[in-house]
Amino acid sequence: MNYHNAVAGLCVGLIVGATGMGGASLMAPILIYLFHFKAKYAIGSDLAYAAIAKIFGSWQQKRAGNVNLKLVFQMSLGSIPSSLLGVWALHTIDKRSGGEAERLITHILGAVLVLVAVVVLSRSMPRVEAWFERRRGREVHHGFFWAVLVGAIGGFLVGLTSVGAGTLFGVALIFIFGLGAREVVGTDIYHGCLLSAAAALGHVWAGDVDYGLVASLLIGAIPGVLLGGMLSSRLPERALRPTLGTVLLLSGLKILS
Repeated sequence: MNYHNAVAGLCVGLIVGATGMGGASLMAPILIYLFHFKAKYAIGSDLAYAAIAKIFGSWQQKRAGNVNLKLVFQMSLGSIPSSLLGVWALHTIDKRSGGEAERLITHILGAVLVLVAVVVLSRSMPRVEAWFERRRGREVHHGFFWAVLVGAIGGFLVGLTSVGAGTLFGVALIFIFGLGAREVVGTDIYHGCLLSAAAALGHVWAGDVDYGLVASLLIGAIPGVLLGGMLSSRLPERALRPTLGTVLLLSGLKILS
């Protein structure tokens, strides 16, 4: 077993369990730049590990009553099929771009990482965070159409890059649907589990998953997600958010350069 992979899984799992953010966004660049995996294998393995790890976090959040199952179902109607479309797009790029495929795929990943970083960092600004807090828990009547549309856009990005299942959907759950803090984390992780599983199955079919890597990541990620879930009410998310956003931004810019 590769202990470096297990430690990486543990650290990322803690962040996912505590905040619902940052899982694939952190793991994908780690696999590409620290462990030197090809981008498509990093993306496929990242999704497979995330899907299994989030089962435990999803169970924990469901048990705590933090999951809006109606919204999960509606978003999944858009996100699951579009994630498979994202997998197909990744493999179309890989086949048709020849020697440029790896560079193009990593640049797409880098651009999405920068987008996620901007979202995370913007919420570190007091005025922006205050505005988000005013949105939490409101009765916002955006219904079926918006849920499916949000799911479809986010699902495509996840299938293509593995990034965004937590952070981008988390913002949508506050801004568009007005969920409260605990329900945002629970719904985000539960939906992210279903979405990651669907996209991972697409990558399994395409042969992009390194099963040894997935197993070693899970050895650390499963206890990390469970511990993070227990600590979610105690960790200073406002202090963690700028650090996470900065790491994501630097990772994205490094990939783009």
